[in-house]
Amino acid sequence: MRSIVTGGAGFIGSHLVDALVERGDEVLVLDDLSTGAHGNLASAFSRGATLEVLDITDVPKLVTATERFAPERIFHLAAQIDVRRSMTEPAFDARLNVIGTLNVLELARRLGAERVVFVSTGGAIYGDGANRPSELPFAEHARCEPLSVYGQSKLAAEGYVAFYARTHGLAATTVRLGNVYGPRQNPALEAGVVAIFCGLARDGGRPTVFGDGTQTRDYIHVADTVAGILAAANADSPGPFNLGSGREVSVLELVERVAAAAGREDFEPTFAPSRAGEVQRVALDPARATERLGWRAERELERGIAQTLAAER
Repeated sequence: MRSIVTGGAGFIGSHLVDALVERGDEVLVLDDLSTGAHGNLASAFSRGATLEVLDITDVPKLVTATERFAPERIFHLAAQIDVRRSMTEPAFDARLNVIGTLNVLELARRLGAERVVFVSTGGAIYGDGANRPSELPFAEHARCEPLSVYGQSKLAAEGYVAFYARTHGLAATTVRLGNVYGPRQNPALEAGVVAIFCGLARDGGRPTVFGDGTQTRDYIHVADTVAGILAAANADSPGPFNLGSGREVSVLELVERVAAAAGREDFEPTFAPSRAGEVQRVALDPARATERLGWRAERELERGIAQTLAAER
């Protein structure tokens, strides 16, 4: 199988690349390395994966880099994922997340790719569960009411994926991710709270909690995420499919779990003002993915935090 992974040098993308080369795929990675890292692909390079450094909004370079490869499947993960930056630079966010996705879809159509898997967000797309607690955990049929430009751009991109499937017959599937964590997560990115807390716990620091710490997220290990993405690539349905645990975990609970795993009795948080665009409560119902893809999250949070701490050493 010939597979392209956009954003494949990033946290989730590099784990996906590893899984693809492990099963024998020929893999071409497209990444501008603005947030991804060449080192994330060291193991994949040794097994034949290749990298083209480019911006997916640069159509000529995108076409030149891929037309001879003739991909059978395209996994589209390249994106602007920083909620805070999306709120201050909405046009930049839309350029990467909407125009970039359109470019990938058009590329898939022109090259005759058999399937596209679009990786979207569940944590930012549904809106705030604090305003609709009876709907938690959110199922895929729940209203999408993003509070951030990032969530809105991902929702718009999902619409284009559905449009290409409807009008061009492109086989495409969308997955919506919870808050993914695990080895290689970049603590410099705002979505990497588990990596941030693990790094601070290891190095003797203390965590900063934005808001009062009661806000919740649905944490999912990167290995489970990759398993879900691969399952979606074989699905007959376009989705979307939630990839989450279905469980809310507050930031304060996360602090406690990281402290326990690291043996840090002094791992007490300091507090800072809440940030614009962030939801108070969210969790994803994974029932559809379980029923139609045979997928479920296998790693408990305690085990995943321990693995992340070990990987940071």
